[in-house]
Amino acid sequence: MKANLINRIVIILCIASGLFFYSCKKDSSTANANTTSNADLSTAGDDESQVSTETEAVADDANTALNSQVSFSGDASSSVSSTGNVEVNSVGTNQQSSGQFILQGLICDATVTYDTANNQRIITIVYDGTNCRGNRIRTGTVVVTLPYGQHWKDAGATATIDIQQLKITRVRDGKSIIINGSKTITNVSGGLLKDLATLGTITHTITSDGITITFNNGDQRMWHISKQRVFTYNNGIVITTTGTYSDGTDNDIAEWGTNRFGNTFKSLITEPKVFRQDCDFRLTSGQNTVKTDNGTSVITYGLDANGDPTGCPGTGTYYFKLVWTGVNGKTYTVILPY
Repeated sequence: MKANLINRIVIILCIASGLFFYSCKKDSSTANANTTSNADLSTAGDDESQVSTETEAVADDANTALNSQVSFSGDASSSVSSTGNVEVNSVGTNQQSSGQFILQGLICDATVTYDTANNQRIITIVYDGTNCRGNRIRTGTVVVTLPYGQHWKDAGATATIDIQQLKITRVRDGKSIIINGSKTITNVSGGLLKDLATLGTITHTITSDGITITFNNGDQRMWHISKQRVFTYNNGIVITTTGTYSDGTDNDIAEWGTNRFGNTFKSLITEPKVFRQDCDFRLTSGQNTVKTDNGTSVITYGLDANGDPTGCPGTGTYYFKLVWTGVNGKTYTVILPY
């Protein structure tokens, strides 16, 4: 009877957490774990996945825009595909007398404005709430600034990304986050995406001294970012992401700060996270190890609903498996879609 009661409590918590769990399971050492903490761990793991993916998506949009206009890219033949099936050329832009370039359709849910007046190098991306990818709705503004005299194709070119009230709402469950703050993206190696097949690799870094995340319960927290992204070509663009920060104890830290529950954390990329264009730019593999004072979560990506490595469904559903080990040795396992 006691075992049946515990099983019922775990099932109720999985449903009540509002995360629409496709799988919620425990091993034999989980029975005496604090179930409220378990639900919080699931939420924190889902936060890590959503925030990390969406901040990288902003960097992708900035990179796409920087690649796609000659005044910014430095290459008159600049042309890049933003969705894998739509190619936009800088020739298609409309130049206004103010020095602004208006480009529709480059990023499917936004209007991209290029401003080169008065020696400025400013790109404004305004997200319009269109659910063009079928998985999320974005509203808000991102302003990308490139110093005058630099071109994005140059090795060491650094752009500032200012994120203003960017709200992302996930379609499948309505969970939203709001991002504010700034970060920098540096083209370490130089080169443009249109030349990737010839260049072999392009390396970028992304850093932030602090962005503010507002979670769907209203809590606001500060996160820091330090990542390297290497672009290669294999049947399309492949992006491999690693963490680059060291705190003297751990290396490979990609994000750190405070989670929605007020606990400090650091998230290491312990297996490189890989996004593939031929998989609709989805995260197909990789692993985060998230450390807090009360335990460690290992989050493995690119799985099916059973927690096994999967192929490339593209528009289908991927899952991650979170395995938490507490300081007392107890464990908790959950599988969630992303």
